[in-house]
Formats: sequence, C-alpha cells, structure tokens
Amino acid sequence: MPTKRFGARYGRKPKAKFAKVELEQRRKHKSPFSNKLSVKRLALGIWYCANTKKKFTGKAYTPK
Repeated sequence: MPTKRFGARYGRKPKAKFAKVELEQRRKHKSPFSNKLSVKRLALGIWYCANTKKKFTGKAYTPK
C-alpha cells in the first residue's frame, strides 16, 4: 500500500482515500490517440502517450 510512508499518522480513512487517488494516477491509461495502455502522467494535468509520443492535457489524476 502506498500509504505506509505515513506510518501511524493521519488516520485510516484519509490514507485510504489518498491511496485510491494515488494508485489511479500512477497506473497506465488508455491513449485517446491509439487506444493502447500507453499513457502516463508527467505532471499535474500533463499526460504523455509513449506509443504516439504526444503530450496532452487532461484532468489532474486521470487523463479523461
């Protein structure tokens, strides 16, 4: 779980919400250009398709 770095701080519910968001943003997403799982997040709202070598903007945690 990606929230182990917080240790005993912040409580269970906030850490569970954080883990859900972080796992969603770090996984590979389907490209709007080629429909392959090749999109990764570069920065807040900036996404990169490795298949077509294109950068594009989207939402903060998902490219949709």
